[in-house]
Amino acid sequence: MIGLVLVSHSKTLAEGVAELARTMGVGKAVVEPAGGDADGGLGTSIEVVEDALERARAVGGEGIVLLADIGSSVLTAKLVIDEAVGDVVLADAPLVEGAVAAASMAATGADLGAVVAAAESAYDHRKS
Repeated sequence: MIGLVLVSHSKTLAEGVAELARTMGVGKAVVEPAGGDADGGLGTSIEVVEDALERARAVGGEGIVLLADIGSSVLTAKLVIDEAVGDVVLADAPLVEGAVAAASMAATGADLGAVVAAAESAYDHRKS
């Protein structure tokens, strides 16, 4: 199964989006929040993202899709990917809609490419 890691400046936001995505993934999607800095405040942390990546990998194992909100969370996600082992991809997708679409696709057992494509197609649904 493909795992998802949700990178946000806010721990609360990442946890809320993860909860929503898991629900839309009918409890089958592996979704890990990676929000806030290492002390739990607003910000981003490589360590927080790496910990979430390892949790997702432990359950998913077939690849990881990262979704990030804005600014430094995108940069942090890219830095983690540069050091990551295995198939880890940052989707160019809105955090909430992308997470829901990716979790729904991951729950079907789809491969990494299909899960990334589902997340990135979330932009298309906003234009409709």
